Amino acid sequence: MIKGAIHSIETFGSVDGPGIRFIVFLKGCKLRCKYCHNADTWDPKSEDMRTATELLDFAERYRGYWGEDGGITVSGGEPLLQIDFLIELFKECKERGINTCIDTALQPFDPDRNSEFFGKFEELMKYTDLLLVDIKHINREEHVKLTGLPNENIIEGMKYLSEIGKPIWIRHVLVPGITDNDEYLKETRSFIETLSNVKKIEVLPYHTMGQHKFEALGIPYQLEGVESPSADRVQNATRILRGEE
Repeated sequence: MIKGAIHSIETFGSVDGPGIRFIVFLKGCKLRCKYCHNADTWDPKSEDMRTATELLDFAERYRGYWGEDGGITVSGGEPLLQIDFLIELFKECKERGINTCIDTALQPFDPDRNSEFFGKFEELMKYTDLLLVDIKHINREEHVKLTGLPNENIIEGMKYLSEIGKPIWIRHVLVPGITDNDEYLKETRSFIETLSNVKKIEVLPYHTMGQHKFEALGIPYQLEGVESPSADRVQNATRILRGEE
């Protein structure tokens, strides 16, 4: 059986999907978001390696808390970098009647329908109930500046999820001077309006909680001095992205 490279586990999560969730944070990510609060997940190597069965046997100890809406959310890092493990994990989840959710930026998505990744992604979606999709930045150049990589394939991934009718929640981190810009927010809203599968839109205010991890890893923190957005700006972004303004 395939073993997943685990970073950490949260047994009682209430903000990463519906209901109470058992959250598995996987190792590995190719994005280098300036505001990342889990920079210690970038390295794909882990001392904690577990099979799907081992993980689910442990998770089910907490099943009594999940209620009707809860289940398992896999986050990271970027979970799709371990897509073979995810397929095994979620397939077994469905055998056990467990709701499944992926928290992803879709960075590994390959829109080539003849590619190995695409075939595996199709398979994974058979066992996935919901995706929490982070839109880092709608503008390609700004996306590169913010994360180190472009976003064309990410956009295509979201279009594909809409095409197959797979429910998503959209998340957008509001960073003063970067994503807190009405023009970009309206551009993001225009894109969201082309999708038919968006069930929820969340604006996440930028915070500095991950800064100490950059320092501990010896990585320069590039948003030094940037403060969290005001409540008014968060409300403004929420209204724009939800089409309420």
